[in-house]
Amino acid sequence: MTTTAITNIASLVTNDPSLGDNSPLGLILDAAVVIEGDRVVWTGESSKAPATDNAVDAGGRAVIPGFVDSHSHLLFAGDRTQEFNARMSGRRYTAGGIRTTVAATRAATDDELSANVVRYLTEALRQGTTTFETKSGYGLTVEDEARALRIAARHTDEVTYLGAHVVSPDYADDPAGYVDLVTGPMLDACAPYARWVDVFCEKGAFDGDQARAILTAGMAKGLHPRVHANQLSYGPGVQLAVELDAASADHCTHLTDADVDALAQGNTVATLLPGAEFSTRADWPDARRILDAGATVALSTDCNPGSSFTSSMPFCVALAVRDMGMTPDEALWSATEGGAAALRRTDIGRIAPGARADLVLLDAPSHVHLAYRPGVPLVQAVWQCGERTL
Repeated sequence: MTTTAITNIASLVTNDPSLGDNSPLGLILDAAVVIEGDRVVWTGESSKAPATDNAVDAGGRAVIPGFVDSHSHLLFAGDRTQEFNARMSGRRYTAGGIRTTVAATRAATDDELSANVVRYLTEALRQGTTTFETKSGYGLTVEDEARALRIAARHTDEVTYLGAHVVSPDYADDPAGYVDLVTGPMLDACAPYARWVDVFCEKGAFDGDQARAILTAGMAKGLHPRVHANQLSYGPGVQLAVELDAASADHCTHLTDADVDALAQGNTVATLLPGAEFSTRADWPDARRILDAGATVALSTDCNPGSSFTSSMPFCVALAVRDMGMTPDEALWSATEGGAAALRRTDIGRIAPGARADLVLLDAPSHVHLAYRPGVPLVQAVWQCGERTL
């Protein structure tokens, strides 16, 4: 395998305190990184970099880990422009809007759905995302949920079964029957393609008892739980996630003190999705409150056609800093190492020996520019699994 050194890095974010300045970001100034194959094999001061087969001059720019987008919904067809326009004109967002995507998704061909996934992944990669999770949830039949996950599995290992997005319109008068379907035949068809099981635990979707039944059924099939929790109102989602040792509770917009304490004392990551609040004009999650309690926070896009149609992790970083009380350091950590924690991965989200070589070169001297210059395309180069892709 050939080796490549990226040298003359103004500031290198390793996310390993022991490698740099002992901060959570593990910053190294005037740094270099050496890649061999698909792994990072060395980090340190540029003047001490070992000899390599190839060299890339960073030109005094910053290098950060590739973003880890741990929550997206990319298996869909159609869009909801009219709904967004109406909402921006005063209509309130509710969980029921999800149903408007179902018909278009069911009608789409496999090739059309796959092309959509590739489109949004390419879009995200240009903005520095090197790992992503994505879900089903817009088919809501056994066949359509299984094919969504089958398509997703061609593009990522982080595939989530979300048959419990909302009650299928086919079961509008029989929600208990739909839960039986989700925990029975649909689960049997979907489990082979998924790593995770998820549920939208919310008014208008699934209550606490239904969510528990769905998650425990998935766990019995070997899937690991994650929960859409406390997005639109206070509810049992966060507490259930912690109780079941879910990898993440996602949204966490409406939290009681008991919810925050549970997150701080458990292993469940609070994944915050500021694109959803931006696109629905909802209250912002209080990241400062969660962080100060000692809980782990991740940031993600929630890329979906209804409530957060963005694939930009830099945009979410800027929102988190501007409107959610996070510092630029905290927001970057949450968008990289935090996302890795939400996927229970230790090989991504950092630039350290042994980690997967996912790196982003910014056209800026510091990662702070991600929030300092919102909306500016700062990603100049991307390495994914050691290969330069941009």
